[in-house]
Amino acid sequence: MRHTHDTAPMTKEAFLEMCERTDGPPVVTFWGSHSAEDRTHMGTREIDWHAHRRGQLFCIANGLIHIRTAHGSWMLPPLRAGWIPPGMMHKLTISGALFGWGILLTPEASAGLPDRPCVMGISDLLQSLVRRVAEWPLEATLTPEQERLLAVLLDEVRLAPDEPLHLPMPTDPRLLRLALRLLETPDDDRTLDVLTRDAGLSERTARRLFAAETGLSVTQWRQQARLTLALERLAKGEAVAEVADALGYATPSNFIAMFRRAFGEPPARYFARRGAAA
Repeated sequence: MRHTHDTAPMTKEAFLEMCERTDGPPVVTFWGSHSAEDRTHMGTREIDWHAHRRGQLFCIANGLIHIRTAHGSWMLPPLRAGWIPPGMMHKLTISGALFGWGILLTPEASAGLPDRPCVMGISDLLQSLVRRVAEWPLEATLTPEQERLLAVLLDEVRLAPDEPLHLPMPTDPRLLRLALRLLETPDDDRTLDVLTRDAGLSERTARRLFAAETGLSVTQWRQQARLTLALERLAKGEAVAEVADALGYATPSNFIAMFRRAFGEPPARYFARRGAAA
């Protein structure tokens, strides 16, 4: 059961069980507290490929979640919301101690929301709406007032700004090999001409296909890949200097400048403000 004045809070177990059910209410919400029961320290844990019948919208107050799909990967840092559509196969890597909130939406309620995973900014209004919905009793039929609140909540999700935390993957086998090589060896400083030749492509063809399949230039994709890897490493508690070296930056200051351009603040302030380091 969810929060009401005379019911106990919904447990994580009951919430996760609802992932696989499309009966019941169109929206089910779990709002975690800072208590030991709702705060789960997982270290670094992987959850293998799976899908849920309901769409998932979730926010963590600390830690980091790396979401992988066949179309690419997304990083969910604290105080953003992650969206996974119903039926979407995905794999998760979870770093740090987690607590936060989650919403499960039936396929019907998910209509009109993004058809791909994404990470979005969250407004104070969205946070307040989630907290209100978490107080509803677990009943299949919503009242007219609840239906109106749910409609506003879904509008807030639709209007939420996308965060630049998506790493699209190319589908061409040659480009995919190149992309995987760049992810495995982010400190590889060879020129694009050399890298594409190793992948069996001319530089011109690689540039054209990469932009067509991912929407990014190879240079943009490479920087986005490094940013994705940086968030994951920093969330595990690695030092900035170590991360900068592992990702191929000449100096920590060069890495910090890149991070500041992407997030508006240096890594230390970003993670300190969010309590994201494990």
